[in-house]
Amino acid sequence: MKKRQFLHAIAFAAATVAAGSAMAQSTPIKFQLDWRFEGPSALFLTPAAKGYFKDAKLDVTIDAGNGSGGAVTRVASGAYDMGFADLAALMEFHANNPDAPNKPIAVMMVYNDTPASVMALKKSGIKTPADLNGKKLGAPVFDAGRRAFPIFAKANNVSGVQWTAMDPPLRETMLARGDVDAITGFTFTSLLNLEARGVKSEDVVILPYPEFGVKLYGNAIIASPKILKDNPAAVKAFLAAFAKGAKDVIANPSAAIADVKARDGIINADLETRRLKLAIDTVINSANARAEGFGQVNGPRLSLMASQVSDAFNTKTRINPDVVWNASYLPSKAELNILPKK
Repeated sequence: MKKRQFLHAIAFAAATVAAGSAMAQSTPIKFQLDWRFEGPSALFLTPAAKGYFKDAKLDVTIDAGNGSGGAVTRVASGAYDMGFADLAALMEFHANNPDAPNKPIAVMMVYNDTPASVMALKKSGIKTPADLNGKKLGAPVFDAGRRAFPIFAKANNVSGVQWTAMDPPLRETMLARGDVDAITGFTFTSLLNLEARGVKSEDVVILPYPEFGVKLYGNAIIASPKILKDNPAAVKAFLAAFAKGAKDVIANPSAAIADVKARDGIINADLETRRLKLAIDTVINSANARAEGFGQVNGPRLSLMASQVSDAFNTKTRINPDVVWNASYLPSKAELNILPKK
């Protein structure tokens, strides 16, 4: 009897050691989103829910965010290993903090085009960028579209704009009430928020930045220099698992929303499905993305963006595009071939 108990003890100990070894081989990664758990966050929540990160021996924790600027600073602080942020916000951080020891680096492009646009109500008479001259625009001071508006204005000869600042939840409300003539924001966010406030989509004029001379990239996956140096294999594994999950999301957005609802049970599934589809159609599976390849950037376009952001954001130093982007961690071209043909 004692011999049997001894053998069981040995077997249990061996199993415990094996389990501990397996856990030790699983690399923890703390990931910071740019915004709340909404439709587009399925791009990250679906590969997590399907076990793609786990299969890659990664223990990924995904947290909701409150803006790209916050995502950049949290990765820079070391609180998070990786994150999702607007490339312009990352560029600004680099240029305004040249001596910072832990400046994050973009390693995969996800929104190949900026989602920013100017939105107005048709009854305002605004139809083109020229109609914005002298008008009152509203947006939070940190809004990506507002920060980049000088680039939009220069490309379209817009001048005399007066800005009204507000908290994000009030932006669409103030437009619907007529407190401002137009707003800036991500199309797939503000359009659906306007609908939620009783405004019909056909009554909204949308002036997307990419369609009016603004060649900015949008959101990218960023990583801290520490994880890039200490565990480059983990970063490569993360990006490969993400790409696999993103392909599933693009193929079936409706199913992917279930993974978002699992993280935030109060979301409106139909609304978030529409938001996700809008994001896919406008900035993920865009003509530029198909031309350049998912996850990748075009060198001259990146350099142009660096120069434009330096000017528009009035940064302390000029932005060096070579230090904000590193493509060496990207998966193979076959793994990045996830965009369906239009």
